[in-house]
Amino acid sequence: MRECPPLSATTLSRRPVTAVLSGALAALLGAGLVAPTPAAAAAPSCGPASEESLTETPWALRRLEPSSAWPLSRGAGVTVAVIDSGVSATHPLLNGQVLEGRDFNDLPAKQGQCDLVGHGTMIAGIIAGREGTGVPFSGIAPAARILPVRVLPDLKDTNDPDLPGQIAAAIDWAVEQGADVINLSLTTVPGPELTAAVERALAKRVVLVAAAGNRQEGQQDRPGYPAAYPGVIAVGGVDEQGGHVGSSISGDYVDIAAPGLNIIGPAPQGAGYRGEPNGGTSYAAAYVSGAAALVRAAYPDLSPQQIAERLERTADNPPEGHNADIGYGMVNPYRAVSSLLGTRTNPPAGALPMPPAQDDPLGWQRPAAIWAAAVGGLLTVLLLIARPIVTRGRRRGWRPGRRTDSAAAG
Repeated sequence: MRECPPLSATTLSRRPVTAVLSGALAALLGAGLVAPTPAAAAAPSCGPASEESLTETPWALRRLEPSSAWPLSRGAGVTVAVIDSGVSATHPLLNGQVLEGRDFNDLPAKQGQCDLVGHGTMIAGIIAGREGTGVPFSGIAPAARILPVRVLPDLKDTNDPDLPGQIAAAIDWAVEQGADVINLSLTTVPGPELTAAVERALAKRVVLVAAAGNRQEGQQDRPGYPAAYPGVIAVGGVDEQGGHVGSSISGDYVDIAAPGLNIIGPAPQGAGYRGEPNGGTSYAAAYVSGAAALVRAAYPDLSPQQIAERLERTADNPPEGHNADIGYGMVNPYRAVSSLLGTRTNPPAGALPMPPAQDDPLGWQRPAAIWAAAVGGLLTVLLLIARPIVTRGRRRGWRPGRRTDSAAAG
């Protein structure tokens, strides 16, 4: 098992005993205000604990500012399945947010709510952590709900041939439970069972978000699956300056990016928070899953492909528009929800039909005006010609009906 070391003292600080008691009291009050399910009431306590409190908003939340999108969408009605190491339901940030899940590993009685390594709990907190807990931390979509699905007993890199099939079964189960978004902060090797499960989920309009993968020292880079499958939103990591995190695997399959360094999230036990300075694309995927939940709640009729396109088109794009490091750039929750984007395909101009001819109710006036102008012009010319003739005749004494002397003599 891997423990996540704490971050700097400016962000995390040791909780005194009174703070721990206050956190416990807040958790009890919160449980009283939000009617828990029986599973939530009997949620197991397991996994690493932390007494570190949060003293300032993590940089990732300051950068993404999800609260700017909340007047339009908070993720209400959306269920996000977290296929990971399990999710603790006892932390104040996740109290009332975690549904009954399933453990595909060695703890079936825990219903996915036991996180022995702390990874899945941090992922869930980033996606749908509650707001208003008195701590400067919340999830991207605080009104969404988490469906925990445990498939990882630890965080060791594994080539277990059974893992792709286990993840496939977890995806199928999550779809059957009504998940709208599935977060896959893990990587494995491709397999026919996993390929089929991904295709089935997409066919049922479920949004799949996955980590692009992290570079392993001494190993050659390889595409991360299920992120590299078509239709899955593959997420890379960026740092506080917006640059590509060196440990984040690059590839043409990378679609978008999110914070992937110096990450903070809730601990499985207690009311404290844990830090992951090295980060990883696992956490970046969680931020994108939260944004996908906001979009799904705001636009429930969009397909997974349309949601992916909306996230990509509203991201903070790199100068070239797309690259293999960060895809279309940093996810932007506010623009993803608020931007007015067309959802219909725009055909090329040559493919557009000619507009139907319409009768002009004033069409008769056009030829009449032309004839009037022509007659008027002719009369004007005649008058201009006649005027000097008349003037000359008057000088010679011409009167209407009277002949001149020369005419009379003739």
